Amino acid sequence: MRRATTSILRTGLRRRRLHDLAIDAVNPPVQITTLPNKIRVATESTPGHFSSVGLYVDAGSRYETPSVSGVSHFLDRMAFKTTASRSDEEMSNAIDKLGGQILCSSSRESIMYQSSHFHQGTPLAMSLIADTVINAAFLPEEIMAQREAARYEIREVTAKPEMILPEVLHEVAYDSKTLGNPLLCPEDRIDVIDEPVMRGFMKELYRPERMVIAGAGMPHDALVELADKHFSSLKFTPPPAIQPQVSSSRPVANAQIPSQLLPSSSPSLYKSLTRAASSYLYPTSSITGQDPALLATMPPAAATYTGGHRFIHDPSSEFNHVYLAFEGVGIHDDDVYALATMQVLLGGGGSFSAGGPGKGMYSRLYTHILNHYPQIDHCASFHHIYTDSSLFGLFASFVPATGRHQGNSPAQIIPHLVHQLSLLLYTPTSKVELSRAKNQLKSSLMMALESRAVEVEDLGRQVLVHNRKVPVTEMCDKIDAVTPDSLRLVAARIFSPGSAKKATVVSMGHEDLGDYRSVLRKYGVGGY
Repeated sequence: MRRATTSILRTGLRRRRLHDLAIDAVNPPVQITTLPNKIRVATESTPGHFSSVGLYVDAGSRYETPSVSGVSHFLDRMAFKTTASRSDEEMSNAIDKLGGQILCSSSRESIMYQSSHFHQGTPLAMSLIADTVINAAFLPEEIMAQREAARYEIREVTAKPEMILPEVLHEVAYDSKTLGNPLLCPEDRIDVIDEPVMRGFMKELYRPERMVIAGAGMPHDALVELADKHFSSLKFTPPPAIQPQVSSSRPVANAQIPSQLLPSSSPSLYKSLTRAASSYLYPTSSITGQDPALLATMPPAAATYTGGHRFIHDPSSEFNHVYLAFEGVGIHDDDVYALATMQVLLGGGGSFSAGGPGKGMYSRLYTHILNHYPQIDHCASFHHIYTDSSLFGLFASFVPATGRHQGNSPAQIIPHLVHQLSLLLYTPTSKVELSRAKNQLKSSLMMALESRAVEVEDLGRQVLVHNRKVPVTEMCDKIDAVTPDSLRLVAARIFSPGSAKKATVVSMGHEDLGDYRSVLRKYGVGGY
């Protein structure tokens, strides 16, 4: 009897150990240390042949005012150039010596400096990142060269509707402010961005309490030591005390200071333009009694969604393009997982990109639109997620109705898009279809995190958001909790006439889409 009991206990302990190992494999241990100057250092314990380390800063185009518009784009382009301690040639040689990949990427709510390299390269990578952030020289000849590069980049992006139209969509949705600020430097600002503008922006936003250093592939204590060595020169300055507002004093300017989370290992600004988005947190602070010139570079207030419509006439375009969006929820809203599931459920893509089972061919936009209308070249859902807002919607690119083509006008295509949103509102989603979408979302999330670079970026942004790493199992549990009823309730919150805000509609091509509001009314979708 005693032997049987002992055997049962041993079996139970083995199973528990295996279960714990499986959990650790999905949720590797995370350590976080806050340095005296408030920089947070986070590491994740995962095995691999490469290390990855990055610096993540709460900065980006969202924080730009008209007086500094375009500065984030230039900071991205000026990274890893001449510094006070390295010439441009020495910087290039050091990067080659790493034998890996080092990059800077700016987005709407963050700027990151990240390196992937052999394990022994971490000290050099940290030295290079610190050098370009703290000691950048911003030489006039290098700025001039990047001005020409920026002009070329703008021409390239503007010529690609799939890249420029999401930018236009943000501009219209947020009235060209905060989240509506452009990722690319406006052309009329290229010659205005100079060393004082960049240094002023960095002085206000590149503060240690707005930074996280994240790494994987090195001991935690080793990264803490390197972070302290290279970034201790940055001093934490406590925010000024909030003063009571008196009628004779200057008005108080309220600012929100964001942070970051989710996706994308994009190595260039091009990919920043098309990635689904980033996710962030906004602790609120108040600044008063400051000089107006200083306030001009302080973080802006919360984004205000306005919606609206814009038509870009391009009679030479191969396709017509239509984008339809509504304001969704921010990253911290409980409904964000239902919206993410909804995006996968709608799915879509290019007319020749379905691949096979498991790659979206059973999503609604494939089965209901792309498979029935060969003149539609591309139709897909999108969800750009931010701290306090998001853009959720659909777009289509299709052959125009001209003398040479039996195509369609935008007025003929917009009802198909609106109809797909109305189905989410007024018809139940089957459990089989919902289960498929949830499994695809969970697998996409887990497969993305198999990349060491994505893993470290995700860690850095999550620590900026929550001051912790949200376990993948926790995310999957929240996805599993989505039901047909909860999906319909969230659809009603975002698209129903009683609660939705005004739609954002952007069209480009041979002709505009006419009275889209009557189409929304006909299908009972959105604010008019």
